[in-house]
Amino acid sequence: MERRFACTACGKCCSGRLPLTLKDALAHAGRFPLAMLWTVVRPGAKSFALTARLGTEVRLGKRKSIAVQITPVSYLPPLMACPALAADGLLCTIHAEKPLRCRAMPFYPYREERDQADLLVPRPGWLCDTSEAAPVVYRDHEIVGREDFDRERQDLVEQAPVLKAYADRLLAMAPNVTAALEQAANKPQGGYVVLGFSAVLARLGQIDVVTFARRQLPVLSDFAARTAGLSAAGEFHRYYRDSAAGMERLLARHSQGAGTKGNSGG
Repeated sequence: MERRFACTACGKCCSGRLPLTLKDALAHAGRFPLAMLWTVVRPGAKSFALTARLGTEVRLGKRKSIAVQITPVSYLPPLMACPALAADGLLCTIHAEKPLRCRAMPFYPYREERDQADLLVPRPGWLCDTSEAAPVVYRDHEIVGREDFDRERQDLVEQAPVLKAYADRLLAMAPNVTAALEQAANKPQGGYVVLGFSAVLARLGQIDVVTFARRQLPVLSDFAARTAGLSAAGEFHRYYRDSAAGMERLLARHSQGAGTKGNSGG
């Protein structure tokens, strides 16, 4: 079995949420409005074991455990273009530094390699080339030309302990998160929970939280303004607004602390 695929740079996939590695999220904090997406995967799903390994596993009461995919994302409404997409809707303005997720498309490292075939079927309206003129990219359930896929998968493996520690801490401190996951698990098609990005920063070692906040705040404020009054983007607007307010409080606390330290030395 062989599958052919080539990107035609149609820009059709450059909208809505973009999954990121932690490294890419931090690198693009001055460009993307960041969030943490917790996606429920039920027992029996093909990706259950891989999801539990890259994310975490949560027991909901007397139910069987669920796996939770924990993904940093550029959090955009479904039809909103990526902020890195040029006005013509075709050109990526950060092509040389674009995230691993964009490089590894259409393959998806949260799936086992043997389960990638259906991702090579373009969605309605997408202009991907799957003709005989396109190169073979998938043969006998194995990816051909796999460098970008392997790089993204490796980053996910390396960040898994950080995300597990972040998840364990948050679940222990915030029972409302567990309740939200249970509600998502009860949806017929499964569901997800969107959480702020800042809570994961404490698990990232030498990250300068203030520098991060100064980069992320104008992005969140910009997207809050863009989505104001758009009924279809209400949940996104509230997220941007509330997250921007959180960044402002963080910077205010830092400013007050710096002022106190300065005054104590006089």
